[in-house]
Amino acid sequence: MIRRPQALVIGAIIAGAVALGGVAIPLTSHPKFCASCHNIRPSYESWVVSSHKDVTCVACHVRPGVEGWLHDKAWAGTKDVAIYLFGTPTDAHNLKTSVTTEVCISCHRAIFRVSEVAVRDLPLPVKDVGLIMSHRKHMEAFAKRAKGEGCTTCHSQVVHGKPIKGYPIVIPRGHVKDDSKPWYPDHPEGSYLRTRALADCFRCHDGKSTHEGKVLSKRCETCHLPEKIQESFLFQ
Repeated sequence: MIRRPQALVIGAIIAGAVALGGVAIPLTSHPKFCASCHNIRPSYESWVVSSHKDVTCVACHVRPGVEGWLHDKAWAGTKDVAIYLFGTPTDAHNLKTSVTTEVCISCHRAIFRVSEVAVRDLPLPVKDVGLIMSHRKHMEAFAKRAKGEGCTTCHSQVVHGKPIKGYPIVIPRGHVKDDSKPWYPDHPEGSYLRTRALADCFRCHDGKSTHEGKVLSKRCETCHLPEKIQESFLFQ
């Protein structure tokens, strides 16, 4: 049996921990807290002007559930703070993180119901090039490949990237390197973020990569409506 003084001490410690957590968790979950680390600052500045500016950092970077919170928030967050205070933080242009497909789909499940063949359903500038790739087929293929691929394989720039070439929205790079206005990211040569920003559909559709024993096609018609190919920037 625990003596009364000991019970009071233990109770006080537990109450203090709960109270501290009640203050610390909301505080450390606010994007401005994340931005207090200088190497995260560029990510904060891009987020605050993005289409996801009303979605907090933890909403995307911390998976739901107890396990996700303990690993992504408590463990990874504490480790990052320790590195920032006592170690050498990763350069802002070489930061690596992940957002799981399950998190993206929790808000964007409707993408599976969108017609990706009818040109009238496509947003500009994707409409101009007649892009008809299927999100559902890609997600099923990523799941079978089991290599950690998902929404951010193609859409990694949607929150922390800028619209390119005057486009009104952030879209995957595609083949903009082939048109009359080449575009290159601001990140330094050799950095992780530059390499990621320059990646396009040819990362998989390179005429060599395979899926279920078949080589992924590199033909334009695989992803683009034939009548749109000559009109688009693909051959300008």
